[in-house]
Amino acid sequence: SNKCETYPLATRLNIVCVGLSPDGSLAILIDEEGAALLVSLIGKCVIHRFYFHKPVHSVSFSPDGKKFVITKDNVALMYHAPGRKREFNAFVLDKTYYGPYDETTCIDWTDDSKCFAVGSKDMSTWVFGAERWANLIYYSLGGHKDVIVACFFEENSLDLYTISQDAALCVWQCDTELDGLKPMPPKDAAKENNAEKDEEFLEEPKGEEIHGKANPSEKESRNKVKYSRVAKYFFNKEGDFNNLTSAAYHKKTHLLVTGFASGIFHLHELPDFNLIHSLSISDQRIASISINCTGDWIAFGCSGLGQLLVWEWQSESYVLKQQGHFNSMVSLAYSPDGQYIVTGGEDGKVKVWNTSSSFCFVTFTEHNSGVTAVTFTSTGYVILSASLDGTVRAFDLHRYRNFRTFTSPRPSQFSCLAVDSSGEIVSAGSQDSFEIFIWSMQSGRLLDILSGHEGPISSLSFNPTKCVLASASWDKTVKLWDMLDSWRTKETLVLNSDVLVVAFRPDGKELAVAALNGQITFWDHENAVQTGSIEGRHDLQMGRKELDKITAKQAAKGKSFTTLCYSADGQSILAGGLSKFVCIYNVKEQILMKKFEISCNFSLDAMEEYLDRRKMTEFGSMALIDEGAGGEDGVAIPLPGVKRGDMSYRHFKPEIRVTCLRFSPTGRSWAATTTEGLLIYSLDAGLIFDPFELDIDITPSNIHKTLRQKEYTVAIVMAFKLNEKKLIQEVIEAVPSNEVDVVCTSLPDLYIEKVLEFLASAFETSCHLEFYLIWAHKLLMLHGQKLKTRSVKLLPVIQFLQKSIQRHFEDVSKLCEWNIYNIKYALAVSQQRGMKRVAEETSVDEDDLDSDSDYL
Repeated sequence: SNKCETYPLATRLNIVCVGLSPDGSLAILIDEEGAALLVSLIGKCVIHRFYFHKPVHSVSFSPDGKKFVITKDNVALMYHAPGRKREFNAFVLDKTYYGPYDETTCIDWTDDSKCFAVGSKDMSTWVFGAERWANLIYYSLGGHKDVIVACFFEENSLDLYTISQDAALCVWQCDTELDGLKPMPPKDAAKENNAEKDEEFLEEPKGEEIHGKANPSEKESRNKVKYSRVAKYFFNKEGDFNNLTSAAYHKKTHLLVTGFASGIFHLHELPDFNLIHSLSISDQRIASISINCTGDWIAFGCSGLGQLLVWEWQSESYVLKQQGHFNSMVSLAYSPDGQYIVTGGEDGKVKVWNTSSSFCFVTFTEHNSGVTAVTFTSTGYVILSASLDGTVRAFDLHRYRNFRTFTSPRPSQFSCLAVDSSGEIVSAGSQDSFEIFIWSMQSGRLLDILSGHEGPISSLSFNPTKCVLASASWDKTVKLWDMLDSWRTKETLVLNSDVLVVAFRPDGKELAVAALNGQITFWDHENAVQTGSIEGRHDLQMGRKELDKITAKQAAKGKSFTTLCYSADGQSILAGGLSKFVCIYNVKEQILMKKFEISCNFSLDAMEEYLDRRKMTEFGSMALIDEGAGGEDGVAIPLPGVKRGDMSYRHFKPEIRVTCLRFSPTGRSWAATTTEGLLIYSLDAGLIFDPFELDIDITPSNIHKTLRQKEYTVAIVMAFKLNEKKLIQEVIEAVPSNEVDVVCTSLPDLYIEKVLEFLASAFETSCHLEFYLIWAHKLLMLHGQKLKTRSVKLLPVIQFLQKSIQRHFEDVSKLCEWNIYNIKYALAVSQQRGMKRVAEETSVDEDDLDSDSDYL
């Protein structure tokens, strides 16, 4: 369905492994330190929290969904899986399995949930029973010379495949079928029950402990399940292929997929080990692989580049291909209808995202250095981007190509970008020459160079209604340039500190300026008068970095807002900077309305507010100890003389920050580019009781009564006063389509924009497309002139309506084109068949004539 969804929950550190229940209703998410969340995928909420106290390597549910196993340290722990009924404790430990000497790495279950296999870093694989079987002793399978990456059972069998990091595969055959496992005799079971009763008096329930033996004696292994190695295969012994990082096996089709550190993946058919494909995704390590239930699609994840690929292996085509920015995102912009978002990153890429599906559908890679600013023109089909490589590029969203490149006479690094409301004038500010360059979009020619600033240009903004450009600089001034009067300086606004960002209100009558001292000031730029200011430094609430010698409170004194954005109606302003908080202020009252915490991930730096004493040693902070010198990832080309890993590699934490904020033109959402990625916040669509001009007579029963009397206008007004979406929908859909015209004429002015807003949101989910289009058409035709007078205030609602209609138009037009093609194809086929039939009939007639002449 090509949709992506973000769940409203998060762990405190990066998620390491995910276990999904067989029915797809539950998931277990485990972070780096072993803290687990049990999540309902249907209710999208956290049901239970649990702490395993140690890092967990893998988690897997049994196929019947009754148990799940996690691997940590050198043990495997089996828990009772939470059922459909409500339970007091969701994680009840059933058994603890000991056996491997080193850390356990992977798990796989048999199809009937009777046994599971566990791989380990000590190069052995252990087969354990989920229950006690009389003829199954727990012993290890060797035969490998490196860490076990994956182990897989064959379908409905105890036969096993084990795969190690040095790209070797062992095939193990079992002399017993799954049905041949014998349950424990009742005597032994009684002993075990007594042992369990004794354990109940212990402080901590540890479950049953089971110890496997690496080398069982001959007496112990007599008449027991035996494994024998049938074959050993090597994937490829050429250099890079040695480091196998992930694997997946589809039992029904016997398809084995293996991924390597070099970005290459293999498809093999087992048990004969026939190579089907050997292909490369990228040059990054393949971190995880998954195969869908039918075995047609294979999903790959590459953590290095943030890649997600879904590959249809039979036709060798991509089903889905997504990749984030390699480094952090720096800037973003909404398209005029709010349907697309464009982002620019330090990796030099410009990406365009669809806001309804959350997927990136085009990436432009023409820039050779980091992108500093991106913007849309007023038409919405041209994207402009400025870069440190000294170019401003224009991209066409119809043909997906770079059709204009603007450059300066002397190479300059561009730090900011602005385009006027007509889309004709493009301006970019330079970091090194302190100049502003102006180009014509039509001809691509440089029109003028504006000089006057005495410091690097930090921000540019065009007035939405007039041809006036505001430029902010580190020289503590904001200059206003008149584009129509030969680009002269119209006004210079002097501030007390270096200016970092400048933004115009959507109606163009106010200017907001953020400076290095943490203040946001508001200006009436027509008269060059300051109208207000907000002291925002303490609201930013800077976090403490791991290696900081000073407190977060002291560090905040030097911090300021680096990005500003007005809301669509101009009543509020969003501000963000080097902090995990985004603040939204009321401009008129100059007060903080809300603070949004963009992340709770402590794997990022500058998240702590206070010093964590547990991380301090007598030699200083534990963060100074570099743990990342040659870990499991394996480095392809180490420095000379380095045996393991790369000594030049240093482990570091990315710092949390908000680089850019933008409000959607529809007024329903805002987006932020952060260290975590691109975040979109929208108005809560949940149940909120927010009545409007409510009085005592307005109840749902009275509304239904009015509706039965066919007083549609009164019913609509009453429903909007109660302001419950379901009720409004019911009332509007009860109006016959031939009476929409009359109802629209008699609607009070105050409720016209409310109906328009409801129509825009209803378009997103409703299937009554034509009915709502009639409503929208009639309202705009009858009240167009009145609405035009309040166009600035109503613009977000109209753009929201336009976005919803445009999306439907694109979907329906695709469907119509497909149907037209199918009809043409069907007609062509029937025509061909008709011609064939006519030809056959004529040939039959000729044969009859020939036979008649012979007879004569």
